[in-house]
Amino acid sequence: MRFSRLTPWAAGVAAAALALIPATASAGQQRTAAAPHAVTSATADYYAAAQGKTGAALKSALHGIIKNQSTVTYDGVWNALKVTDQDPANPNNVILVYSGRSQAKNTNGGDPNDWNREHVWAKSHGDFGTATGPGTDLHHLRPEDVTVNSVRGNKDFDMGGSPVAEAPGSYTDSDSFEPRDAVKGDVARMLLYMAVRYDGGDGFPDLEPNDKVNNGTAPAMGRISVLKQWNQMDPPDAFEQRRNQVIFDTYQHNRNPFIDHPEWVNSIW
Repeated sequence: MRFSRLTPWAAGVAAAALALIPATASAGQQRTAAAPHAVTSATADYYAAAQGKTGAALKSALHGIIKNQSTVTYDGVWNALKVTDQDPANPNNVILVYSGRSQAKNTNGGDPNDWNREHVWAKSHGDFGTATGPGTDLHHLRPEDVTVNSVRGNKDFDMGGSPVAEAPGSYTDSDSFEPRDAVKGDVARMLLYMAVRYDGGDGFPDLEPNDKVNNGTAPAMGRISVLKQWNQMDPPDAFEQRRNQVIFDTYQHNRNPFIDHPEWVNSIW
């Protein structure tokens, strides 16, 4: 039986930073929304085709924008994550997404207490594996403790369950996983990016959110009602914004639009 720990929704979603955020941005256990930043002309131009649209038209316009990207190999993801998820307080470490732990970059691997590559949109949901495309898209790949990654498995996201020992503030049950409060919004925006970017073209499945768990191998992730709440209660912070910018500048040359414009989540869903 699920139970809710959601705090009341934030009164409004903080504006996302659209300029490069310095590497000194906070990535603490409980993060706060970043202060609003001015929209750069370059980023405004990036989203020009989406301006003034809502609903399905907005989703289609954003897909047309973000599908234009470079790709990395699955092996290349290791080194990319050492840059995108670098601990602002210690350049030798990365921040593990669910655990919140700062861990040495060189401890990546497959042994217990190593960190590995977590597919936030579980790769079995659509059966895309580690193929270049959704399987290597840095916008939803994050470093995580091997054991915690295994506990999460391919579960959908929802509220409730028992505490996860190596991920303080995270919970899990037989069919869902709840991340710590500081990254609830991050998880929501990563999943919704995937739903916009991968729409059935490029030889990949049409990924979509729905409002259930136990999606199995269907190209679906839940629950959208909870993800929308998480997007509002945990707005983009400086760590998430910097990560988006690094992926854009250095690796894929596309952006997660819901980090730049979190209000677009409710415009589409």
